[in-house]
Amino acid sequence: MKIVIAMDSFKGTLKAHEACKIISDAIAYVLSDAIIVIKPMADGGEGTARAMIEAADGLWIPRITMGPLKQMQVEAGFASFSDETTLVEMASASGLELLKPEQFNPLKATTYGTGQLIKAAVQHRTKRILLAVGGSATVDGGVGAAMALGWKFLDYKKNTVPLGGEGLEKIAEIIKPDPSLLLNHEDRPVEVKVLCDVDNPLCGEQGAAEVYGPQKGATPQMVKQLDKSLAHLAKLVREQLGREIENIPGAGAAGGLAAGAVAFMNATIVSGIETVMARSNLRRELESADWIITGEGSFDRQSLSGKVISGILKMALQTNTRVAVIAGQVNIPESEYRDLGISAVIPTKPDDMPLAEALLESRILLASAAKHFAAKYLAG
Repeated sequence: MKIVIAMDSFKGTLKAHEACKIISDAIAYVLSDAIIVIKPMADGGEGTARAMIEAADGLWIPRITMGPLKQMQVEAGFASFSDETTLVEMASASGLELLKPEQFNPLKATTYGTGQLIKAAVQHRTKRILLAVGGSATVDGGVGAAMALGWKFLDYKKNTVPLGGEGLEKIAEIIKPDPSLLLNHEDRPVEVKVLCDVDNPLCGEQGAAEVYGPQKGATPQMVKQLDKSLAHLAKLVREQLGREIENIPGAGAAGGLAAGAVAFMNATIVSGIETVMARSNLRRELESADWIITGEGSFDRQSLSGKVISGILKMALQTNTRVAVIAGQVNIPESEYRDLGISAVIPTKPDDMPLAEALLESRILLASAAKHFAAKYLAG
């Protein structure tokens, strides 16, 4: 029997590769002759670089960059692959996880460090950059990243505007950089793809500021200011660069970094999970697999919309591979997930266990759930 294990991370407790290893060991304990293939997964959020390195034999290239705040320096980096592709995970340089709660402030937070990583990736002789944009601390429309790549954003007095979301409303003029800054070693433009699992536009009720600003520390007044500033940026991009970024699905990801990548790096926005699955050769493994096991911290309806589980389910149905979900909590009725084609769902947290305790015991609980699944569905 062949089993593919393709877990997402359990946010705050287990990284994707850790969850895969725990399940693999548990299944091997119950079913010693099973063929087990591990393919850690991610959809463009935190942990995407590590998952891709594990799943597709990549190499981590460390770099020191500016952090989410201009006075910070952080140890970041990017993943490099043998086909001259690199993956830049913006959370490693500009992520919310790098800040203490009292430091959350999207008016000050910047994507400049992410731009430094992109520049470093270009200098690393890459032909294409995959930009994973989940987990950001920012709402700066990607202006900080563009500054690191040589773009200039000037106010009415020809001064450079401040970094962070507060600088957007002051922009009056956008000046393009030397085009060679985004050319590869063959003097061709580096292809940039934004890995995204949301379809939020840049502005408005479903935009970057309204939907994601509060979780990054934005007060209601800040949200209004940032939304207005992003609309101002979109207007300038349209008038001065001839690009429409305001209503592109996914443009609002990472505080508008996705929109900025389209405007200033000629990027395209693509599905994060589909890109990760393709680069990890998951389909090839599923074609000869009996089961695929996937999961994350909470299995709910959001899991079925652009996330890891939804992407894997879609592919598994095409390859006629049975799907099991092992998740911390399950918030979808059995009748509903069975109608979707999922054969088994196992929660790791007992109903009577407090969440805080379950988080502390996440490794033990995941191993126990995997053994239960193997005994019930595989060993017979």
